[in-house]
Amino acid sequence: MSIRERLSGNEAAATAMKQINPDVVAAFPITPSTEIPQYFSTFVSNGTVDTEFVAVESEHSAMSACIGAEAAGARAMTATSANGLSLMWEMIYIASSLRLPIVMSLVNRAVSGPLNIHNDHSDAMGVRDSGWLMLFSENNQEAYDNLIMAHRIAEHKDVLLPLMICQDGFITSHSIENIELIEDENVKSFVGKYEPKHYLLNDKEPMAVGPMDLQAYLFEHKYQQAEAMKNAKKVILEVAKDFEKMTGRKYGLFEEYKLEDAEMAIVCMNSTAGTTKDVVDHLRQKGIKAGMLKVRVYRPFPAEEIAKALSNVKAVAVLDKSDSLNGAGGALFEDVTSGMYINGNTAKVVSYVYGIGGRDTTAKEIESVYHDLEDIIKSNKVDNPYRYLGLRKE
Repeated sequence: MSIRERLSGNEAAATAMKQINPDVVAAFPITPSTEIPQYFSTFVSNGTVDTEFVAVESEHSAMSACIGAEAAGARAMTATSANGLSLMWEMIYIASSLRLPIVMSLVNRAVSGPLNIHNDHSDAMGVRDSGWLMLFSENNQEAYDNLIMAHRIAEHKDVLLPLMICQDGFITSHSIENIELIEDENVKSFVGKYEPKHYLLNDKEPMAVGPMDLQAYLFEHKYQQAEAMKNAKKVILEVAKDFEKMTGRKYGLFEEYKLEDAEMAIVCMNSTAGTTKDVVDHLRQKGIKAGMLKVRVYRPFPAEEIAKALSNVKAVAVLDKSDSLNGAGGALFEDVTSGMYINGNTAKVVSYVYGIGGRDTTAKEIESVYHDLEDIIKSNKVDNPYRYLGLRKE
């Protein structure tokens, strides 16, 4: 029996953390993720959890504390956004290279400068190749569900990589939605007890953490990280199957929305998918064969699977809520087009950068993308593959 509740995305994340009851949470406040450790600290104060809550002096210290805790054999969690993630940058790479399965809630926000506290994906894209698993969440329910699954994935013996759960700042983090919670005892059973094989406080196996790793070994260690990232794809799907048995809610590497007979498709992530689904429904009523693919698992990137899912469409638009500033489209666009090319998918593809700094993206603008795809299909060419959506022209 699920528990019906009304929670914001931040409350949902904090509730998942409460039910997981990690050994250590270390965090520093930053908008719009501040509420997650704030809510969680009340659970610590009232004795709902027995977590050691570490109020640190910076985000760099927060990740450092999580690294120390996880290396010692504890299950550790944290939360941050934007500039906070940037301040963690050094430790983000250390966490993954040490193969520590830390779980972080990343409430996506524009990275300064100039200063902006609203949503885009520039923070996540800045660390996309740091060796962290990355799951994106369309709504509050997905943010909660992804967190419940996170430790099972990250701590798997074939993975052992840190994992971040992304949701859109203010759009989902502060918006209240209906949500179905899982009973505490079922969460506890599903997540399981953390039993690391190697850890610093094991007096039967003295070990060092973070030694020098020079020419003789670093290459091989990075290869091992890369193999663990590949292994994670299978583990993510296995955990999702167990989660579906418990809740009835099904998750894959991505969600296909009316793609079966679609002639054109938008690829996007997080909350934009909800608006896009409404537009697809509207266009379908007009007889336009539109579809959507929502990426849930961004790292490891499911290149082969996405190429196959898009194999029947004639034109694809990839929406990036951050600009790579590279003159060649956004990060998601690059990943999708690379995966399509390698796997023999020759559909026409166009990049759209949108929503920077929290700029509203309307259903009308999403619909205009589909009409652009209609023109691409008719002409069988892409005049300008690098475009902006919702950018003022004056």
